[in-house]
Amino acid sequence: MDLEAVRTFVAVADAGQFQEAAVELAVTQQAVSKRIAALERNLEVRLFTRTPRGAQLTIDGQAFLPHARELLRVADRAVGSVRTGRRPLRVDVINSRGAASGLMRDFHRAHPEIDLDVLLLFEIDAAVAAIRSGTIDASFRAVGVPGRPLPPDIESARVVDEPLQLLTGPAHALAGARSVTIAQLIGHRIWMPGIVPGTEWAAYYDDLIAEFGLTIEATGPNFGSDALLDTVADTPALATFMGGHTRLVWPADHGLRRIPVTDPTPVYPHSLLWHRDNPHPALATLRAHLAGTAVDHDATGTWTPNWTPDWTTAR
Repeated sequence: MDLEAVRTFVAVADAGQFQEAAVELAVTQQAVSKRIAALERNLEVRLFTRTPRGAQLTIDGQAFLPHARELLRVADRAVGSVRTGRRPLRVDVINSRGAASGLMRDFHRAHPEIDLDVLLLFEIDAAVAAIRSGTIDASFRAVGVPGRPLPPDIESARVVDEPLQLLTGPAHALAGARSVTIAQLIGHRIWMPGIVPGTEWAAYYDDLIAEFGLTIEATGPNFGSDALLDTVADTPALATFMGGHTRLVWPADHGLRRIPVTDPTPVYPHSLLWHRDNPHPALATLRAHLAGTAVDHDATGTWTPNWTPDWTTAR
């Protein structure tokens, strides 16, 4: 069914005259008459009776009018759901407890008028494919991993460096320290079952191990953060790394300690990825917000892999 003809029918029904409907629709009266005639042929009924005062709905026209209005409402909603600027901004934050999720919560507080859809995508390849297809508008990732360049149509900008902290149980040898140096961690078992080969965070920790001679184990099944916290709390020989911006909650009787790591402080570099031709107006707002809130650019005494992009780099 021709939606323009349906829209014209509703305009004539509301105006009561073909001429007024033509003015409202910015077309000629002849065009209005042709559209109504085509719709009547399609429906095989008369919709209007012409009178000296204008156009009056027939019984069939009265029956069709509420359905015609609903057709137009559905069509407008369908267009609005995909029209750039009218649909929510879709952003991948990888996980709901990490630094990226916190950045998006801050953005939402600063711009509550912007509709958001927050998604959790695991692999960077899936995130990049979703950006390129338009399924999502942006993703937070660590980029620059050797051998895994971004496609030329994907832009990125470094937005936050997240310092790593050591998490221990109360009986761990380092539990009482106010801070620990990287050198003090040599020989201690750091357990991180969430490291998955081929991910950007696996590349990060591989470089951290190579640089400082740490022992990071990714053995055993990954039952999630709660199981990890339970094990670290109960096992004096194990500790783990967690991001300083990561929000985790554990029972008070676990007695877990979050200990800053220094000399240098390893920081995890988060970047925002987006398609260079994405016209969503809220994407520009998000980028400006992140640029305005970024702090500690390449702070003295920190470490990142040599593949980490510069703060001044956006591509």
